[in-house]
Amino acid sequence: MPGGLSPRLARVVEALPFTPESRILEIGCGPGAAARAVAARLESGHILAIDRSAAAVAQAEASSAAEIASGRMSLRQVAAEDFAPEPGEALFDIAFAIRVGAFDGRHPAAGRRALRRVAAALAPGGRLFTDGGDPLKEIPVPHRR
Repeated sequence: MPGGLSPRLARVVEALPFTPESRILEIGCGPGAAARAVAARLESGHILAIDRSAAAVAQAEASSAAEIASGRMSLRQVAAEDFAPEPGEALFDIAFAIRVGAFDGRHPAAGRRALRRVAAALAPGGRLFTDGGDPLKEIPVPHRR
Protein backbone atom coordinates (compact mmCIF):
# COMPACT_ATOMS: atom_id res chain seq x y z
CA MET A 1 0.00 0.00 0.00
CA PRO A 2 1.24 3.54 -0.63
CA GLY A 3 2.73 5.12 2.48
CA GLY A 4 2.80 1.73 4.20
CA LEU A 5 -0.91 1.82 5.12
CA SER A 6 -2.56 -1.60 5.09
CA PRO A 7 -6.20 -1.95 4.01
CA ARG A 8 -7.12 -2.61 7.67
CA LEU A 9 -5.43 0.60 8.87
CA ALA A 10 -6.93 2.54 5.98
CA ARG A 11 -10.40 1.44 7.19
CA VAL A 12 -9.53 2.50 10.75
CA VAL A 13 -8.35 5.96 9.68
CA GLU A 14 -11.41 6.39 7.47
CA ALA A 15 -13.72 5.46 10.38
CA LEU A 16 -12.20 7.87 12.91
CA PRO A 17 -14.60 10.79 13.49
CA PHE A 18 -12.14 13.66 13.28
CA THR A 19 -12.08 16.98 11.47
CA PRO A 20 -9.13 18.77 9.84
CA GLU A 21 -8.89 20.83 13.07
CA SER A 22 -8.95 17.92 15.55
CA ARG A 23 -6.30 17.08 18.11
CA ILE A 24 -5.72 13.33 18.01
CA LEU A 25 -3.73 10.92 20.17
CA GLU A 26 -2.61 7.61 18.69
CA ILE A 27 -1.61 5.10 21.34
CA GLY A 28 0.81 2.40 20.18
CA CYS A 29 1.76 4.01 16.87
CA GLY A 30 4.38 1.43 15.83
CA PRO A 31 6.10 2.64 12.65
CA GLY A 32 3.62 5.51 12.30
CA ALA A 33 1.64 4.56 9.18
CA ALA A 34 -1.78 5.42 10.66
CA ALA A 35 -0.46 8.65 12.21
CA ARG A 36 0.90 9.76 8.83
CA ALA A 37 -2.44 8.99 7.17
CA VAL A 38 -4.27 11.03 9.82
CA ALA A 39 -1.75 13.90 9.55
CA ALA A 40 -2.35 14.03 5.78
CA ARG A 41 -6.03 14.88 6.51
CA LEU A 42 -5.29 17.60 9.06
CA GLU A 43 -5.10 21.33 8.42
CA SER A 44 -4.79 23.15 11.73
CA GLY A 45 -5.16 19.93 13.72
CA HIS A 46 -2.41 17.79 15.21
CA ILE A 47 -1.73 14.12 15.92
CA LEU A 48 0.53 13.01 18.74
CA ALA A 49 1.62 9.41 18.18
CA ILE A 50 3.00 7.55 21.20
CA ASP A 51 4.57 4.14 21.64
CA ARG A 52 6.36 2.44 24.52
CA SER A 53 9.06 1.17 22.12
CA ALA A 54 12.03 3.44 21.42
CA ALA A 55 12.66 1.49 18.20
CA ALA A 56 9.09 2.06 16.99
CA VAL A 57 9.27 5.78 17.75
CA ALA A 58 12.63 6.07 15.97
CA GLN A 59 11.20 4.25 12.93
CA ALA A 60 8.12 6.49 12.92
CA GLU A 61 10.28 9.62 13.21
CA ALA A 62 12.49 8.50 10.32
CA SER A 63 9.51 7.95 8.02
CA SER A 64 7.47 10.98 9.12
CA ALA A 65 9.86 13.90 8.60
CA ALA A 66 7.47 15.84 6.34
CA GLU A 67 4.50 15.45 8.69
CA ILE A 68 6.59 16.44 11.72
CA ALA A 69 8.09 19.44 9.89
CA SER A 70 4.57 20.58 8.92
CA GLY A 71 3.60 20.76 12.59
CA ARG A 72 0.70 18.35 12.07
CA MET A 73 2.41 15.40 13.78
CA SER A 74 4.67 14.73 16.75
CA LEU A 75 5.92 11.59 18.46
CA ARG A 76 6.71 10.65 22.03
CA GLN A 77 8.09 7.49 23.61
CA VAL A 78 5.81 6.63 26.53
CA ALA A 79 3.59 3.74 27.59
CA ALA A 80 -0.15 4.42 27.55
CA GLU A 81 -0.39 3.78 31.29
CA ASP A 82 2.29 6.44 31.92
CA PHE A 83 1.05 9.04 29.41
CA ALA A 84 0.29 12.58 30.49
CA PRO A 85 0.09 15.72 28.35
CA GLU A 86 3.10 18.02 28.62
CA PRO A 87 2.56 21.20 30.67
CA GLY A 88 0.52 23.60 28.56
CA GLU A 89 -0.27 20.96 25.92
CA ALA A 90 -3.87 21.14 24.67
CA LEU A 91 -6.17 18.21 25.37
CA PHE A 92 -7.20 15.75 22.66
CA ASP A 93 -10.53 15.37 20.85
CA ILE A 94 -9.97 11.76 19.77
CA ALA A 95 -7.69 8.97 20.96
CA PHE A 96 -7.26 5.61 19.27
CA ALA A 97 -5.32 2.41 19.95
CA ILE A 98 -4.98 -0.44 17.46
CA ARG A 99 -3.59 -3.78 18.66
CA VAL A 100 -2.60 -2.33 22.03
CA GLY A 101 -2.65 -4.88 24.87
CA ALA A 102 -3.79 -2.33 27.45
CA PHE A 103 -7.00 -1.73 25.48
CA ASP A 104 -7.78 -5.11 23.90
CA GLY A 105 -8.03 -7.09 27.13
CA ARG A 106 -4.59 -8.74 27.06
CA HIS A 107 -3.31 -6.59 29.95
CA PRO A 108 -6.30 -5.58 32.12
CA ALA A 109 -4.35 -3.89 34.95
CA ALA A 110 -2.38 -1.76 32.47
CA GLY A 111 -5.66 -1.10 30.68
CA ARG A 112 -7.27 0.38 33.79
CA ARG A 113 -4.27 2.68 34.36
CA ALA A 114 -4.10 3.59 30.66
CA LEU A 115 -7.82 4.40 30.53
CA ARG A 116 -7.45 6.83 33.46
CA ARG A 117 -4.44 8.49 31.79
CA VAL A 118 -6.14 8.80 28.41
CA ALA A 119 -9.38 10.07 29.97
CA ALA A 120 -7.38 12.83 31.69
CA ALA A 121 -5.80 13.79 28.35
CA LEU A 122 -9.13 14.07 26.49
CA ALA A 123 -11.01 17.34 26.14
CA PRO A 124 -14.62 17.40 27.38
CA GLY A 125 -16.57 15.23 24.94
CA GLY A 126 -13.35 13.51 23.80
CA ARG A 127 -13.69 9.95 22.54
CA LEU A 128 -11.52 6.81 22.65
CA PHE A 129 -11.56 4.12 19.97
CA THR A 130 -9.89 0.75 19.60
CA ASP A 131 -10.00 -2.12 17.14
CA GLY A 132 -12.45 -4.94 17.64
CA GLY A 133 -15.44 -3.34 15.95
CA ASP A 134 -16.18 -2.92 12.27
CA PRO A 135 -13.51 -1.55 12.10
CA LEU A 136 -13.60 0.41 15.39
CA LYS A 137 -15.24 0.14 18.76
CA GLU A 138 -15.65 3.06 21.13
CA ILE A 139 -14.47 2.63 24.70
CA PRO A 140 -16.51 4.56 27.25
CA VAL A 141 -14.34 7.21 28.89
CA PRO A 142 -14.85 7.87 32.61
CA HIS A 143 -15.89 11.39 33.45
CA ARG A 144 -13.29 13.54 35.11
CA ARG A 145 -14.01 14.72 38.61
